[in-house]
Amino acid sequence: MSPLNLDLLLFAQTSITTAEGTAEAAEAAEVSSAMGWGVFLIVVAALVIPFVVGSLLATALNLKSLSTRISLVLLAITLAVSPFIITKAEGKPFKDAIDLGIDLAGGTNMVFMVDRKAAEAEGKVIDDELMNKMVEKVKQRVNPTGTEEVTVRRVGSDRIEVIVPGADQEKVEQVKRDIITLGDLEFALLANSVNHQDIIALGDNVGEGERVFRDGKLIAMWRRPALDADGVQKVTGGDRVRSRILTAEDGTPLTDSAGQPLREFLVVVDPDPAKRITGRYLVSVREEITEKGLAVGFTFNPQGGYLFGQVTARNRPQEGEGFYSHLAVLLDGQIHSAPTINAVITTTGVIEGRFTEEEVENLLGVLNAGALEVPLVSEPVTEFTISALLGEEVQKKGFLAIGIALAAVFIFTLVYYLKSGFVADVCLAINILLVLGAMSLIDATFTLPGLAGLVLTIGMAVDANVLIFERMREEQARGSSIRMSIKNGFEKAFSTIFDANITTLLTAVVLYYIGTDQIKGFAVTLFIGILTSMFSALYIGRLIFEIAEQKRWLTDLKMMSLINAEGINFLGKKQIAAAASVLVILVGLTAVGMRGSDNLDIDFRGGSMVTFGFEGEAPETEEVRELLAPQFEDGITLEQLSVTEGGESRKLFRLRTVVDETAVVSQKIKEAFADSAFRLVQQSVRYEDPVEIVVEEGSEDELMAGGYETTVVLSESMTPAALAEEAFDSLSSIKELAGVDVEETVVARSLNPDEPKSNEIRLMFGPSVPVEDVNSALSNMKEDLEKDPHFEEVNSFAQSVTGDAKWAAITAMVISLLMIVAYLWIRFQRVTFGVAACAALIHDVLVVLGLVAIGAYLSGTPLRSILMLEDFKINLPIIAAFLTIVGYSLNDTIVVFDRIREVRGRNPALTESMVNASLNQTLSRTILTSLTTLIVVLILYVMGGEGIHGFAYCLILGILVGTYSSIYVASPVLVWLMNRQQKKVAST
Repeated sequence: MSPLNLDLLLFAQTSITTAEGTAEAAEAAEVSSAMGWGVFLIVVAALVIPFVVGSLLATALNLKSLSTRISLVLLAITLAVSPFIITKAEGKPFKDAIDLGIDLAGGTNMVFMVDRKAAEAEGKVIDDELMNKMVEKVKQRVNPTGTEEVTVRRVGSDRIEVIVPGADQEKVEQVKRDIITLGDLEFALLANSVNHQDIIALGDNVGEGERVFRDGKLIAMWRRPALDADGVQKVTGGDRVRSRILTAEDGTPLTDSAGQPLREFLVVVDPDPAKRITGRYLVSVREEITEKGLAVGFTFNPQGGYLFGQVTARNRPQEGEGFYSHLAVLLDGQIHSAPTINAVITTTGVIEGRFTEEEVENLLGVLNAGALEVPLVSEPVTEFTISALLGEEVQKKGFLAIGIALAAVFIFTLVYYLKSGFVADVCLAINILLVLGAMSLIDATFTLPGLAGLVLTIGMAVDANVLIFERMREEQARGSSIRMSIKNGFEKAFSTIFDANITTLLTAVVLYYIGTDQIKGFAVTLFIGILTSMFSALYIGRLIFEIAEQKRWLTDLKMMSLINAEGINFLGKKQIAAAASVLVILVGLTAVGMRGSDNLDIDFRGGSMVTFGFEGEAPETEEVRELLAPQFEDGITLEQLSVTEGGESRKLFRLRTVVDETAVVSQKIKEAFADSAFRLVQQSVRYEDPVEIVVEEGSEDELMAGGYETTVVLSESMTPAALAEEAFDSLSSIKELAGVDVEETVVARSLNPDEPKSNEIRLMFGPSVPVEDVNSALSNMKEDLEKDPHFEEVNSFAQSVTGDAKWAAITAMVISLLMIVAYLWIRFQRVTFGVAACAALIHDVLVVLGLVAIGAYLSGTPLRSILMLEDFKINLPIIAAFLTIVGYSLNDTIVVFDRIREVRGRNPALTESMVNASLNQTLSRTILTSLTTLIVVLILYVMGGEGIHGFAYCLILGILVGTYSSIYVASPVLVWLMNRQQKKVAST
């Protein structure tokens, strides 16, 4: 299949260039060349220097055999620090290399509205199904990898809210472009005088940009070429193609920035919409480089390839004809290139069009996400700068807790394992650097719970070192030399570490491909953390040990030994343990059932969203929260916003609550501040007596002619659309308007059209509304606006995690469990190992879920202050905690199973004595790993503040329950399944 050769026709454009333009182009080329060489040299240095330094270091140590391994470690460290070095070289602080989420850095909040007129013109109904599709498409555009904490959710019936964390204005503008670009790709034909004379005759009779119909079917349309980054048309002509020059109202030809006349071309389409070649047939798109620069390669599915083949076959050059037809490659209705058709083309091709790197990236994102169902209005309805959701004090507490937790892990490891602990600490420090570097390289976003999860990952990474060191201890006890102890310790621990981490990696992969956006971000962090932990422990750790041993820096492997378990009959308590587990699960699930929807936080329930401000100096966020919280029993989320109007910045507050009645929300807000020193902004409304509307014929407000209008003066600016809705609601209270369109009854026009909001708005009522109803509606509207606090916006919002997303998360968990069963089946040669591990995972999730509900109930008792309990609700950080618990429990269980496999050897039977022996041998590792991780999460729970309190609570429970289940759930279930299977084999 030959690629599509897109021959851009640049007749006059290539010859018309001013001297100034040439100089500028040359200067730009020099700068571009210098930058290109600079980047090339940096890349070469990053790749070459580690190997040079590694070789020199190995020579200096007289360990040339380790040269390559040392170099690879230095390469990994170099790549990890490169984002921070580049950031510093740009004059920014190191921390700017890491993208922070909304909770830590704030960002920009925008609300976009569906273009209802465009939707109606396409015959599409704005309903729940369409809006859900729109939200998913926008998510794919602004967060295609799932690594950024960009929030996209539906608000109201026709609006989409997008929150971009920590974004500068340049990125915000880019996100806007990504969102509003329709993403329509279509391949058609440029009309030519050889094959389309009849269509050209019809097309010449329609106006600029209009469509051509025959027998009621669309057959052609006039379309303009796209402009490149310099404002020059990408297409200016072609062999016998039909085009015409665009003119101003006075008949003067319009020109592009190169001085060439602006044209529009007649584009021929198939009368049958099903046969038109559009983006719906795309399988993939990719960046490519051709003779003409950057391009976008594409691949169609078989149906698209078949249609493309038909079109190119019909229009390929005929022998002796000497004429070439031109394709029209349209993106969002503009022609980006007009290649000649030289041969039959099917499923693959390349779109050339003088693209910049940025344009290609944007185009790939939009085409991969797919076209929007209906267009969005280009300018946001509202756009605010949002402050960090977590206050400065909360952030300080969180970061302090994270720092102390890290220090505790390092100190504990160093004290308990002495010299070996020092090696482990070096590996952990490198591991942290590798994780941060990798997250920075892929532009992943860190939230406070995410950073807490990173510390937890480090705490769990100690597990690999503990496994290795405990194996070394066993080798030392057998009388092995230090060199053999190191060698055997790493080799014997490898399979256990590999199995435990691979199963968690499988979970991460499934969660990424099936889970929600927030779960995808967690999966990426988990995936990177596991890979770097394995690399740092198994590769870097072993390298350091070998260097230290060969240079005689390490002459002993002394370690503390506080746990020496022997002869404990764990399985003898299995019945008591089973009864305790069943009891806790039943009580917990009963508590969950009794709480009902109160188990869920606001992200899972939906409700109302209002934005308000204060007169004079605004209070701090915490002061507002303290006054509002008692009025809303089910909890709230509060965001601090800022908006610039008239050159001045104002502080606003956005409240989200599960209460879905705006009147109730308004009353609660009024009561919250009634006796406080803070005064809510109130609206003041004045309006003139209505007069009859007189408009010229052809005006956009022609439908209003014969109705009545007035000028409304407001103390607080509003959007015309918001005022029109208020007037329509007031009119509806006195007049039956069921099924009547707002825009056919009430229209509002700002007297200052350059501003999205205005204090003076022209309000028009259609001819169907008598003047007495107009006066009544205006009076009611004034009363309604002045009696309540002035809300900058009022909307309902859907739950952030929709029903489909919930099922996606559940599906991800189920598939993860199945993959774990399959992997353990292969590794342990029996499916029973996988089933037993999954039984423990399900046990852990059910127990922790129940204990979350029980903890919420106990928060209303004196135990609240003793245990630091809260009215815990399931939100996205707690979902991440549940996923972490699954990974931790699985890791613990596989360590035990791996030792059971070793103790069992080739014995076909599995006895309780074998399992007890395995549990005793791994008990020190189990307790040490659990203790290390528990130290981390306890510090986060006690000191971390509200940002990570619920997250840490779940993890404390998960660690305790996960350790318990690997001993008292997974192991007994494994024995029961194995013996049951053996009995079946014996009976046959």
